[in-house]
Amino acid sequence: MDARVKGASIFHEIEALLPMVSKPIQYVGGELNAVVKPWEDAEVRWAIMYPDAYEVGAPNQGVQILYEVINELPNALAERTYSIWPDLEKLMREAGVPQFTVDAHRSVGDFDLFGLSFSTELGYTNMLTAIDLAGIPVFAKDRTSDHPVVIAGGHAAFNPEPIADFIDAAVIGDGEEAVLKLTELVQQWKRDGQPGGRDGLLLSIATSGVAYVPKFYDVSYLPDGRIQRVVPTNPDVPWRVAKHTLMDLDAWPYPKAPLVPLAETVHERMSVEIFRGCTRGCRFCQAGMITRPVRERSISTVAEMIDNGLCKTGYQEIGLLSLSSADHSEIAEMSKALADRYEGDQTSLSLPSTRVDAFNIDLANELSRNGRRSGLTFAPEGGSERMRNVINKQVTEEDLIRTVSTAYGAGWRQVKLYFMCGLPTETDEDVLQIAALAREVIRAGREAAGTKDIRCTISIGGFIPKPHTPFQWAAQLDHETTDARLRKLKEAIRADKQFGKAIGMRYHDGKPGIVEGLLSRGDRRVGKVIHQAWLDGARFDGWSEHFSYDRWMSAAEVALADEVINVDWYTIRERQQTEVLPWDHIDSGLDSEWLWEDWQAAIAETGVGDCRWTPCSDCGVCDQMGTDIQVGPTGVTVLPMPIVRPSVVN
Repeated sequence: MDARVKGASIFHEIEALLPMVSKPIQYVGGELNAVVKPWEDAEVRWAIMYPDAYEVGAPNQGVQILYEVINELPNALAERTYSIWPDLEKLMREAGVPQFTVDAHRSVGDFDLFGLSFSTELGYTNMLTAIDLAGIPVFAKDRTSDHPVVIAGGHAAFNPEPIADFIDAAVIGDGEEAVLKLTELVQQWKRDGQPGGRDGLLLSIATSGVAYVPKFYDVSYLPDGRIQRVVPTNPDVPWRVAKHTLMDLDAWPYPKAPLVPLAETVHERMSVEIFRGCTRGCRFCQAGMITRPVRERSISTVAEMIDNGLCKTGYQEIGLLSLSSADHSEIAEMSKALADRYEGDQTSLSLPSTRVDAFNIDLANELSRNGRRSGLTFAPEGGSERMRNVINKQVTEEDLIRTVSTAYGAGWRQVKLYFMCGLPTETDEDVLQIAALAREVIRAGREAAGTKDIRCTISIGGFIPKPHTPFQWAAQLDHETTDARLRKLKEAIRADKQFGKAIGMRYHDGKPGIVEGLLSRGDRRVGKVIHQAWLDGARFDGWSEHFSYDRWMSAAEVALADEVINVDWYTIRERQQTEVLPWDHIDSGLDSEWLWEDWQAAIAETGVGDCRWTPCSDCGVCDQMGTDIQVGPTGVTVLPMPIVRPSVVN
């Protein structure tokens, strides 16, 4: 094979392999609104990856936003890459074809920076596959100035320690401003003649505070396996690395030109983020904790983003996204104005799962005005009221029954309820209360609707304690007990002759949760487990058909053979307040004392209010990060767009 020219397309090599793989369209690129910039015109070049299959990664908002932000710079370019399915991976290894981008089909190893956005820790083995296929040494210590700087981001980067051996840096928090700063640092390093080589660049990144660079921190351990301390090895490197918080979302209306894939993806819609952050204080929710404070987009900017996006994509569904979209201070005005704007032209609105206490029938009617009433989704999370107090999900059974009765009475026939199993202090009885609650939902629904033709589906996920939450100290429930409780719940529903057939149940067994728990609260020693599992064939661990619990446990046994700790130590063990946690040097803004007090409040089954509407609970974010809550109302009643009326055909 002829030597490749750096930055040149290798599509001719890829094309020869595509007839032999499933879904070849996902590797072709050519999406509407994709950007391909000349290689030689850019000083700094990014490859950005969502480490999962194209069908999952292509709609990802985070990747699309960073892709646009970087490509708007005259001196930089960004291209996207996704995880390669095992069938193509095998062929690429045999033919010597490297990991490639879908935009210009360039080798990922040719870029200056390789950024990966992790929404879940189960993408770590996919990261190793991509790094290895790109011809980049898997371990960061083995890389030279000829290799891209590997940077992790996303929610899972708030504990980067399990992948510290594989990444060069981790961006904590919002990425928009961070990627601009990183681009500037790389550009300056190049212009100055690459002073200090690769280590010189990494040190400039670390001292700037824009990202966490693991190589400049030493970790020592106590004889019992706990962390003794984490110490910077350079006096100019910060002891704690603070998260980035993007303020004034109206100034960042991205994506401006959403991608429209040629291949089928999991979300066939245009999505607009209407606010970022959440202060509801659900104790299990890492996303809500680490994205504080709440920052709303104005109703005017949301409308402009939707109008622009629909014109550039042709989508017919609009997703109004956030962690709790119905909590936007102007959601009622927004949904009515948008429904008015698009009435009759087949454009529909949707929200992700809605809080029971934020739902009202007027909002639901506006959202379904231009679309079909497919179903409503709510997330009580805990089956019993006691558990909802523990997790600070302040919703009563009466609230839920009243809400679903209203929905059924207004014509909805399908309601989905999300719950969790394995929450702290949970008992069998708490889980069996899910069956009782579902039974009451069907009973009340039949009464409200005047028909038996209604359904309720309960979907149950295993609880996994996450860093930077009040439950970061909690013991995770072992998978055997999780599975036993779910079996009892299933039996209780089946035994209900009157309502059981109207109740559907979906759940996952407890084993994947144990692996995710190991990765989410692990330290640097867990990196050996990840590497061993990957060597043993671990790929696409978020997909049930590819996940192997036995492979992970075998890898842990090999990798931790010389350690005093094991998988149970990382997962089902409760931590004490005095223990140094692997992520303590990552500053999410949340005060550790506040998190501990909230953990004690959980045990005492005591709730905490939402600081948007109640006095400040002193979590620490606003004063430590120099931020504040940004909520409306703006008072805008007329959106900056004309009403669309369908054309009349004679």
